Amino acid sequence: MDLPETSPPAGSSNTSRATSAPVTLTYEGVVRGARRLVPVSVFVIPFGIAYGVAAIEAGLTVDQAIAMSAFMFAGASQFAAIDLWQGPLPYLSLALVVLAVNARHLILGAAISPYVNQLPPGRWFLALCLLSDVNFADSYKLMKTGYRDAGLILGGGLLMWVTWLAATIVGVFAGAIATNLDYLGVDVVMAAFFGALTVGSVSGWRTGLPVLVACGVALLTMPLLPSGWNIIAAALAGGVVGAFLPVEEKGDREPTAHG
Repeated sequence: MDLPETSPPAGSSNTSRATSAPVTLTYEGVVRGARRLVPVSVFVIPFGIAYGVAAIEAGLTVDQAIAMSAFMFAGASQFAAIDLWQGPLPYLSLALVVLAVNARHLILGAAISPYVNQLPPGRWFLALCLLSDVNFADSYKLMKTGYRDAGLILGGGLLMWVTWLAATIVGVFAGAIATNLDYLGVDVVMAAFFGALTVGSVSGWRTGLPVLVACGVALLTMPLLPSGWNIIAAALAGGVVGAFLPVEEKGDREPTAHG
């Protein structure tokens, strides 16, 4: 059961609230974090299976595909990587695309830092080693209300990692056994995956405009740049546009049901 949200006292901030009580990392917190994300993890399974099938079709071996999920654990980046998987491997393009796709973790880390930075270095690393969009969103929301157990982050990450890896293994062996994968539609999996992520991230014109610019640059430069570099150009263009947009003020937000 979630802790109720409380209004901060006058003159206080989220950062001051984050430091008002010591942050811990306990087994109970890990269990709670995992339990909270069980419903969400179900929706990860189809994407993990699709990645496993698509990885085999792209030319990865069974070991390579599973190792990528085990050690990389970044669905969007993995789909981007297998889209560029061709011989000889374009190592620079692969590195830059993965960096561009995962750059959002800089923002996630900065947002959660007032809480986890109170932990000793070893526990700080342990709490964040499996950080993803899902367990960040869940734990950050709860820790803002006063919850102080960083095990919540680790528990959610562990559940998502295990689910992603298990689904990948199913997809990899399905892809290795099947002789014709065209009927599964794996050629459109990456486009659908990124499309779903993009639509879910747009909450107004401030997020919509960089997305539109990035999409336009990606399409326009596709025939002009080497494979994968149009994605890098799109990410840079969208980032530049977003950097120059005015910061959202509280008064600009849509009113909620609570007023």
